[in-house]
Amino acid sequence: MKGFNRRTVVKHLMGALSFLSIPGCTKFFTSEKSMSNMKKIIHHQKPTEQHWVGDGFFVHTMMQPHPSTYSMTSPFILMDYAPPRNFSPSSAQKGVGEHPHRGFETVTFAYQGEITHRDSAGGGGTIGQGDVQWMTAASGVVHEELHSKEYSERGGDFEMVQLWVNLPKSKKMSSPRYQGVKDKDFPRFMMGENCEGRLIAGEVDKKNGPCLTHSPINVFDLSFSRNEEISLPVGEGTNTVIFVLRGKIEIDSTNYHQKELLVFSREGQEIRIKGEAKSKILVLNGEPIDEPIFAYGPFVMNTREEIIEAINDYQSGKMGHL
Repeated sequence: MKGFNRRTVVKHLMGALSFLSIPGCTKFFTSEKSMSNMKKIIHHQKPTEQHWVGDGFFVHTMMQPHPSTYSMTSPFILMDYAPPRNFSPSSAQKGVGEHPHRGFETVTFAYQGEITHRDSAGGGGTIGQGDVQWMTAASGVVHEELHSKEYSERGGDFEMVQLWVNLPKSKKMSSPRYQGVKDKDFPRFMMGENCEGRLIAGEVDKKNGPCLTHSPINVFDLSFSRNEEISLPVGEGTNTVIFVLRGKIEIDSTNYHQKELLVFSREGQEIRIKGEAKSKILVLNGEPIDEPIFAYGPFVMNTREEIIEAINDYQSGKMGHL
């Protein structure tokens, strides 16, 4: 946010996490062994009340770490969704001004509009419709995320998802990294005859996504051109989250609509989805990081002491500045 005071810690960035300690996140299993190969929905999140992040992102916070759910979503920590919104032309670039991060990655999906990023590690660029920005904060960066100058001047529809991805303890103090990937560089694949996938990270159908990750993760979106039922293969023991971006899907005889998020059990290796024509979903799948986490504002570490160290390092300028 503009005019951020380095002597205080950001409390209103991408979900405004309060102090949160989750000790010993052990592997999640259902109490009764499944009789099928299907993953089951264990958490259903309807859209929360919208709130502003800075002055450029009016979001629903669909996921954030909580002791009752984090073991089911790890390594994915938080998700903000800014649904389609029209911004009038402006000479000012709206968004979120200079702020720090440490201990995780921010992944921004630009479905409409444009976002310009720059950070204290030298990363930066502009992503437009269909592009993805994958920033590894790791040991710490200061960055800003603003509507691009060109988009601000012309205005128009804006839609985005921002995802926070945890880093293993061994990677939390590694060097920062920035990846900006264009829509044309994401491999496409088919599931059935009427469902096209776009692979962002990981491996699907013997194709590899261009975004590099620090733990095993598969991230892709699926678009249904016509009504179709597909079988989505997912690994045993992995965590899977599905977010409905458009339209309607049916899973296990229940309908789920736009802005609804589904979390699945670790048990099972398959999810069957009936997609309605013109529906679109975002699929997140990954091996859980079963380590304690301690989150505060823009920092996600393993202990309270590491959070205090992050605050001190930021305030003393060790994370750099713009």
